[in-house]
Amino acid sequence: MTAPSPRPHAHPFVPYRPERLPVADGLRRGQELFEHLDSRRSVRFFSPDPVPREAIELAVRSANTAPSGAHQQPWTFVAVQDPGLKHQIRLAAEAEEKAFYERADIPQWHGALSQLETDANKDYLDVVPWIVVAFAQKYGVTGAGRQKHYYVNESVGIACGLFINALHTMGLATLTHTPNPMGFLTKILDRPTSERPYIVFPIGYPAADCEVPDLTRKPLDEALIWR
Repeated sequence: MTAPSPRPHAHPFVPYRPERLPVADGLRRGQELFEHLDSRRSVRFFSPDPVPREAIELAVRSANTAPSGAHQQPWTFVAVQDPGLKHQIRLAAEAEEKAFYERADIPQWHGALSQLETDANKDYLDVVPWIVVAFAQKYGVTGAGRQKHYYVNESVGIACGLFINALHTMGLATLTHTPNPMGFLTKILDRPTSERPYIVFPIGYPAADCEVPDLTRKPLDEALIWR
């Protein structure tokens, strides 16, 4: 039986008593988490080996723990395993990417991507066992009509970060693929106009011969300012 709250509330509240760790244990856990996340890389070379449905479910459950504006959780994850649908996504994504790479008016953008050696070919979308597309709910739809959502981009971005973390924790790899524009995903995946595509996640195990660019991460003194 839940103990009554010492404060009056108009809505249900429950006690929150997380474990308070000794400082040394907390720092150790923080270091372990950093080292784990620092080993994560975005992958473009995938194995076709199957990934269990339960892994996708766990990753989305992890995403669902994200904080969100007014706790509206304005995200939908669509998991695609069907080869025909995956191929449709690949063809549409490659068409958009081809147009992007052929644009002559964005040389700086192309230059920034050059170190990644990416191009319009997205053959991994046919190879991976799963494509998961995160959709942002621009507004909710209830029996009473539209429900305004707050801080949608921030909320969905945090959820996607936890989703990526969960995949990495299970030994899986992914890539944040954002072809522009992405409206074709709404049609292919039969999503309502209240949602917009946010990120495409190809998901699988890295290929046996997988390679990634030799990059370094931003140093702490550039990412953190003390005041």
